[in-house]
Amino acid sequence: MTRSFIAAAALLSLAACQSGPEGPGGTARDAPGEAFSDIGVDETVTFTGTEPFWGGEVTGQSLTYSTPENIDGTTIAVERFAGNNGLGYSGSLDGQPFDMTVTPGECSDGMSDRTYPFTVTLRIGEEQRHGCAWSEDTPFSGPANP
Repeated sequence: MTRSFIAAAALLSLAACQSGPEGPGGTARDAPGEAFSDIGVDETVTFTGTEPFWGGEVTGQSLTYSTPENIDGTTIAVERFAGNNGLGYSGSLDGQPFDMTVTPGECSDGMSDRTYPFTVTLRIGEEQRHGCAWSEDTPFSGPANP
């Protein structure tokens, strides 16, 4: 069983927890059984999380992950999987599996007055984190500089 398959299974189980036909901005989501298409293949997705602070961005098959200890970040190759209600990105960071899912849903980082259109679940090795994300075509709302 490959890591991509595991990430896809996790993404599909997250999708089952989502409810309602509306996606970000009140747009209709893809029909059941169709791959998620709210974020284009070459569109940049920016993500952020707290406790501990982390973030980065992914475009295509390149993901940069940063922390306060590594502000410039580490860039890794990732595989992208479009599931039923979101995206999965899988790769390896410092020798550990890196699996991230991005799903539609209003999200707050708890630190700013921003509202983000996507939620993020990140797993690095055995550690799981939660955060928020936005894309070029689906931005956050609120102040540009929190």
